[in-house]
Amino acid sequence: MERDLVARTGIPFQAIPAAGVHGVGWRRLPGNIIQLIRGTLAAHQILRTYKPDVLLFTGGYVGVPMAIAGRSIPSLVYVPDIEPGLALNLMSRFAHTIAVTVPESRRYFSPRKHVVVTGYPTRAELRNWKREHAREILGLTPEAPVLLVMGGSKGARSINRAVTANLEAILSLAQVIHLTGSTDWPEIQQHVAYLPTDLRSRYHAHPYLHEDIGAAFAASDLILCRAGASTLGELPLFGLPAILVPYPYAWRYQATNAQYLSERGAAVVLSDDTLAETLIPTLQELFGDPQRLRQMGEAMRTLAIPDAAANLANLVRTLATRSAGVPMREDAK
Repeated sequence: MERDLVARTGIPFQAIPAAGVHGVGWRRLPGNIIQLIRGTLAAHQILRTYKPDVLLFTGGYVGVPMAIAGRSIPSLVYVPDIEPGLALNLMSRFAHTIAVTVPESRRYFSPRKHVVVTGYPTRAELRNWKREHAREILGLTPEAPVLLVMGGSKGARSINRAVTANLEAILSLAQVIHLTGSTDWPEIQQHVAYLPTDLRSRYHAHPYLHEDIGAAFAASDLILCRAGASTLGELPLFGLPAILVPYPYAWRYQATNAQYLSERGAAVVLSDDTLAETLIPTLQELFGDPQRLRQMGEAMRTLAIPDAAANLANLVRTLATRSAGVPMREDAK
């Protein structure tokens, strides 16, 4: 997925072998360890070729080989979720600076570490969308409320199926922008074919949105989604209240993110295994109480740090300059 996203920006991309070791069975563990060794050797070669002034890590086991190979190079570890996973905990031991999304993440690191609260980085172009124009672009009517449903680039099957199982009832409450992911897209298209004509115009399904994802956020009154790290940045940027359904098989980091937003009055948390039964009552409650939705949106907006990307970039530049002892090379800027 990262390769495709980076390719859209025109930035060079080079992958290295990697595999996880936490939570895998004994049969897979030896092979995964070999993959990590291969990745470390590949990382050494990349470092010899590129000679970087600084390394930036944002999590995942794929970063571990590079962190080991480049442990003598100044590095910045950015922790997008509130609680770091095993890989980020390991990489943070080599890091010169640790950047976190929220102040509450500080407690997971040694007081001796240099930890900076930067916020979650979002693309600058997301701020350009206005509600009225966004609704026009996406074919939505200006008056009726809008529910945005998304489960990430590959979708979330339990969310998709909870929505399709209750689709007519949902469409009686709001227009829907449904970002289904590529995996379930054929199944979703079949459901659209059976919708009554008067409801079909209220349902706007897409496998994924790239350039227009900001329009989907700006046009919506409420979002139903997982609780990955992006919810800590994108939802506050738009002041978008949320129904969060933490992915139950992703350790506990999504549950921690969801709890953080819920405790601040910005989100409601539903369980993945009962979503099909609890979704409609929750939507009825929220859409039936516009004042509560506004309060949730205001609470969400107070958590925004719009300059997070610039904050991270400044930390990278500072580390790169210090590593060389002179102003950063022109070709590294």
